[in-house]
Amino acid sequence: MAGALQLQAPDAEALMRSRYSAYVLQQADYLLATWHPTTRPAQLAFEPGLRWLGLEVRRHQATGADTAIVEFVARSKLGGRAHRLHETSRFVREQGRWLYVDGDT
Repeated sequence: MAGALQLQAPDAEALMRSRYSAYVLQQADYLLATWHPTTRPAQLAFEPGLRWLGLEVRRHQATGADTAIVEFVARSKLGGRAHRLHETSRFVREQGRWLYVDGDT
């Protein structure tokens, strides 16, 4: 594509970090575009008033030539209460692009 630049994450951890940033910035289009079509929701809704406070990647592990997992803890605050999302996410690389598949919390 002339004049268009599309950056692709070099690995699953980089994609996970960029997706966290997209949640912080409420960029639904990017999140949906980096979600595997077999598990992608039709749309995303963001919790009003939710503030993301930080991300800690605990583990990034290749599980195959084109598959990986990323374990992370994301901290947030809503209505004065702190929350932690601890997830082990699964990623797959298709046609050179890493995509988020799903995760276990």
